[in-house]
This record gives sequence, C-alpha cells and structure tokens, in this order.
Amino acid sequence: MAKRKPTTKGFARTGSLLQQRIRQAGESRGFAVTRLLTHWPEIVGEDMAAMARPVDVKYGRQGFGATLTVLTTGANAPMVEMQREQLREKVNGVYGYNAISRLRVTQTAPTGFAEGQADFTYGRKEKPKPQPTPAIRAEAAHVAEGVGDDSLRAALERLAQTVLTRTRSQER
Repeated sequence: MAKRKPTTKGFARTGSLLQQRIRQAGESRGFAVTRLLTHWPEIVGEDMAAMARPVDVKYGRQGFGATLTVLTTGANAPMVEMQREQLREKVNGVYGYNAISRLRVTQTAPTGFAEGQADFTYGRKEKPKPQPTPAIRAEAAHVAEGVGDDSLRAALERLAQTVLTRTRSQER
C-alpha cells in the first residue's frame, strides 16, 4: 500500500496554530462557557431564558470572536432570531468586550429528543419552606399589633413570621 504524501508541504493553517492561544486569551479575560450556562437568565432576562438556552461556544475559522449556539423550539425560533443582535450584545456586555461575534440559532422539538430532552426552565429547586411555630406567630403578631390598617398589619405579620422563621432555622 502506497503512503499518502502530505499536501501542505510542512505548512499548517494559521487558524489551527492560533486557535488554542485565542481560547486561552479569551478565558484569561474572564470568558468562560460555564458562566453563560449558570447565569443565563440573569444575562439575557427571564423571557429570553424561557425561549432559548445556550448550548455551545466555539472559536471558528472566520477570525476573532466566538460563535454562541443557542437552542430553541421551532415556535420560538423567529422571536429569538429577531432578537439575535440584542442577545449578542447582552452576552458581550457581561464580559465587557466583543467575546461573541456570531450567534447561531438551533431548533428542536418542544419536548426534545429521546436521549437528551431539552428543558427550557431555569431556576433553582425550591426548598420546602419551614412553617412558623405558634411562638413565632405570637411574636410576629406582637410586632405588628400597633398598626391600625388591617391589610398592612397582616402583611407585616407575614413578613415578621418569614424573617423569624428563617433566622431561627439558620441558627440551628
């Protein structure tokens, strides 16, 4: 079997030589993909986070800057596409420089695919709230007893119950 001759004659593409250095420079300036994943709703807003989520950040051959790929459902794709430039600006605003130069929108079914189903809901899992004890309820009523307006007094009692319950649960 004949050995294949290299066609580049010892030369390599400039992009392949610089790709790792560009990535290192981007990461040293605070550009990390995990930050996009963990803080996505804060970066783009709750409305956009409900429609799309980040999937991948890649450095391409087309020059400096990365390409952000976002996943959305087919019905929301036109909305995300119309807000593409605002989305890119919001992401770049977090990093303080033009980290993302291109944005690619990818569509999927609303329920995802069999292997990895796409879930567009962000948020922390809610812990069960501790219920106030009768002693805390009595203390909260004592705090708010001088208020004349009934609705304001009830609101202050609920607030006092919440604060006292959280304080006592953190002390344990």
